[in-house]
Amino acid sequence: MNTFSQIYEKIEQYSTIIFHRHTSPDPDALGSQAGLARSLRLQFPEKRILCAGENDEGDLEWINQMDQVKSSDYQGALVITTDTANTARIANKLYSQGDFLIKIDHHPDVEPYADLSYVDDEAPAASQIVADFIIEKHLPLTKEVAYPLYAGIVGDTGRFMYPETSKHTFFVAAKLAQTGININEIARNISDVTFAQAKLQAEVLEHMKVDPSGAAYAILTQEKLSKLGVDSEEASCTVSTPGRIKDILAWNVFVEKSDGTFRVHYRSKGPIINGLAAKHNGGGHALASGANAKNLVEVEQIFAELVQVTKEYQKSHE
Repeated sequence: MNTFSQIYEKIEQYSTIIFHRHTSPDPDALGSQAGLARSLRLQFPEKRILCAGENDEGDLEWINQMDQVKSSDYQGALVITTDTANTARIANKLYSQGDFLIKIDHHPDVEPYADLSYVDDEAPAASQIVADFIIEKHLPLTKEVAYPLYAGIVGDTGRFMYPETSKHTFFVAAKLAQTGININEIARNISDVTFAQAKLQAEVLEHMKVDPSGAAYAILTQEKLSKLGVDSEEASCTVSTPGRIKDILAWNVFVEKSDGTFRVHYRSKGPIINGLAAKHNGGGHALASGANAKNLVEVEQIFAELVQVTKEYQKSHE
């Protein structure tokens, strides 16, 4: 793994820096991207610093909105990806046209695609890594910088609930809070749902299937989403819903996309599931991953694999 000093040296060398994150962004993707971009704009006002995506922020536009980037912007530019484990998930494929590529991430480094990378898969959020970078290199840490970073940490730690959360996470969160950001507003923005989203969560609880092993799944079709007036991005509010049930250990939420394929969400309270996701064009953390399914046949296969892993986990903990 490279060092923060090596990353900073590269940043100093380039007059144009373009930040990318993963598609279908969550608070950590947007937060880590925006936090570092905003800090560097303050540190280097003479540099051109842009945030690139695919206009897919959905209801997370309150964290950050993308800049307009074009192919010519990448000539001689430094590109930095945050919170993105593999190239398939990088939003906006223009990233490959840059002069040099840096990867900052907290997922297992299954695809070391960058010229230089800083990957800490023990960190609960890429936003925590970015905050550490800003603090170590004495970069500007204002309210505008801290706001998206705090949102990213809250989002990826499940409001400091997930096991990767450490005492260092609380140290970083405190440093961000000391800037004067409205931490209550951030928490509300992340947790609040619309009436339509609340009805969709109820739909998941009412119709999800639960295996005796403790594995569960729910399928959200385009028909269901359309009926409730919720799009595929807004449906992400249901990902943690099955986990509220005490006896459920691991679960899938399958969200049908407009092309008939499915975005697959894996979550777990114990069984390791990122290996399962890797089998289906995905990956992620041990207890939180994402993948893709071509059709309902693959959906059934994915859940069968989850049931097997959950049974093995149960057996090993008897």
